[in-house]
Amino acid sequence: MASAKEASKKYTAESIQVLEGLEPVRLRPGMYIGSTGIAGLHHMVWEVLDNAVDEAMAGFATEVLVEVLPNDRVAVTDNGRGIPIGKHKVTGKSALETVLTVLHAGGKFGGEGYKVSGGLHGVGVSVVNALSTYLRAEVKVDGKLYSQEYKVGHATGKLKEEGKATGTGTKIIFQPDTSIFETTKFSFKTISEHCRQTAYLNRGLNITVVDLREEVESENEDEFGKKGKVKYPKKKETYYFEGGVSSYVLHINKNKDQLNYPPFYVIKAVDAMTIEVAIQYTDAFNENVLSFANNIYTPDGGMHLTGFRTALTRALNDYARKAGLLKDNDDNLSGDDVREGLTAILSIKLPSPQFEGQTKAKLGNPEARTAVDSVVAEGLTIYLEENPAEAKKMIEKNVLAARARLAAKAARDTVIRKGALEGMTLPGKLADCSSKKAEECELYIVEGDSAGGSAKQGRDRNFQAILPLRGKILNVERARLDRMLASTEIRALIVALGVGIGDTYDDSRLRYDRIIIMTDADVDGAHIRSLLLTFFFRHMTSLVNDGHVYIAQPPLYKITKGKESKYAYADDEKEQIVAEMLEKAEAEAKDKKGKKEDESVGAEDLQPEEVVEVSESEEGEEVVEDKKKGPKINIQRYKGLGEMNPEQLWETTMEPKNRILLRVSVDDAAKADEVFSTLMGDEVPPRKRFIQAHAKSVKNLDI
Repeated sequence: MASAKEASKKYTAESIQVLEGLEPVRLRPGMYIGSTGIAGLHHMVWEVLDNAVDEAMAGFATEVLVEVLPNDRVAVTDNGRGIPIGKHKVTGKSALETVLTVLHAGGKFGGEGYKVSGGLHGVGVSVVNALSTYLRAEVKVDGKLYSQEYKVGHATGKLKEEGKATGTGTKIIFQPDTSIFETTKFSFKTISEHCRQTAYLNRGLNITVVDLREEVESENEDEFGKKGKVKYPKKKETYYFEGGVSSYVLHINKNKDQLNYPPFYVIKAVDAMTIEVAIQYTDAFNENVLSFANNIYTPDGGMHLTGFRTALTRALNDYARKAGLLKDNDDNLSGDDVREGLTAILSIKLPSPQFEGQTKAKLGNPEARTAVDSVVAEGLTIYLEENPAEAKKMIEKNVLAARARLAAKAARDTVIRKGALEGMTLPGKLADCSSKKAEECELYIVEGDSAGGSAKQGRDRNFQAILPLRGKILNVERARLDRMLASTEIRALIVALGVGIGDTYDDSRLRYDRIIIMTDADVDGAHIRSLLLTFFFRHMTSLVNDGHVYIAQPPLYKITKGKESKYAYADDEKEQIVAEMLEKAEAEAKDKKGKKEDESVGAEDLQPEEVVEVSESEEGEEVVEDKKKGPKINIQRYKGLGEMNPEQLWETTMEPKNRILLRVSVDDAAKADEVFSTLMGDEVPPRKRFIQAHAKSVKNLDI
């Protein structure tokens, strides 16, 4: 091994590598698009779409077409101005080629190209070009159509004039590089939902999404009466919302009881900023506020959200005092009180957004706070005075929330005081781990005492803690904090995690880096998992957003042949293992044949097509039998975790080297809120429709 001194001699100026052009993008794609998984793949579409939407925000485009094409390609077309094709004075290339091949080139860095843009901090279409094996740009300008093709960031030919064209606009077709991405199969559903959200945020913009990977034929009659088969895209969605974010709020609350209808809505320009806000209260207990800056979702809020919350609290308190809905001896409504049951969309468009961090999760412009505060306070005050009936419902909801908050505080103080008096710091059923470093530790939330006992015996005590829960926990979708704290199981979970709840919540005190939900693979297990996910999504959202919550994947089957045992986590995996075992047995039979004829088993006796009997034994096992030789392969279906002994549970579900964990994430907060409200709320008809719509896609359902 070379010494440190020798190594230092080798580290010279020649060791410094300079990557030119788009080489850094291909070397470290995750730095530019987040990941090379399914999220990064679709981020490529968002980058191209953002350019088209920027034309709309600038006032030059009214329509965008997104096409999912065969061969893993996507095309995005807009009727904006079209990317300029003139020669760029710095690069010496056309402006089109410059935009597509130079990392930090575009029309959004100053000047009059774009007053407002979502793509200023984006990685741009040049990164999409770098990560595509094929990209074609078509531009309509000055009555002509121009095109140019590229491969992995380099032009494969010169800019061509294709002929005459009407109108203006840009079309980008790209095909992701299979050597970069884990998958190149685009999800029409993901693209469609993103386009819907974009249309809500850009009032009057028409976005059409079509899936051309599959087409259907239909009989059609043309204008001359001639009949023939015409091909249509199998999936097509068109989004156009004249109501803007007000329509977005109504969409989110479609399955909830709405207290003020229609929602409060205001759109106003302040200096160079445009502020658009919609507010509606429901009978729910949770806050659902989504904030955007230049069409970019800001999950961590920022200055614009701070201004909104300040104005909302002030305006509602002022009106409540003025209308006599709050008495002189009543305390003011708190921020938490006025946000219970609130659904709001805040969208701000400003010339120079200052995002904190590369992920653009938080807006840092101080002027945004002042502008949003003034617009919301003024607009909401007028709305409350002009709509006294709706205003009364809203304030009554806020006052009820304030009373519940005080009751919850008293209940929480009682719980804390009782725990201190009894010396109870952690729940007795918790089997804690010996390590005190949160980053090393993980908590398994296990269904039932039986599975909890196996997990406690099979775990690694150094870093794995076990918390068994008895039965199904409270559905927190329809429960306030005081009722939650009365639940023994939820209280034990809160104390074990250490982060507190409500206004005492602090995720920096989290005792375990990984929180793993481990339930049985049946209907009851799925229900308990849903209840726990509802709790985390509604009351500990940051733990989900920061990637602390996981779902364990215990095996569904144990497949045994002789002394050989394997585990399968899905039906198709089970079938594959059985087929491999049969193939191995057949090979062994062939190998033995000829050595001792009287002891051999003919290959014909073990042909897969002769394995025709599958029965269930008294022990709950399936037995694959050969017609002539009797039982060959035992298939045990695990109905619950308690059926596994500690060694099996450790080997399959808890051993870090072998286990499969699914990390829980929320890509679309509005969609997640809608699903939780539908499945866990009081309204039955929406839940029935949801079940009917998705019943055929459910697998491994045991009833």
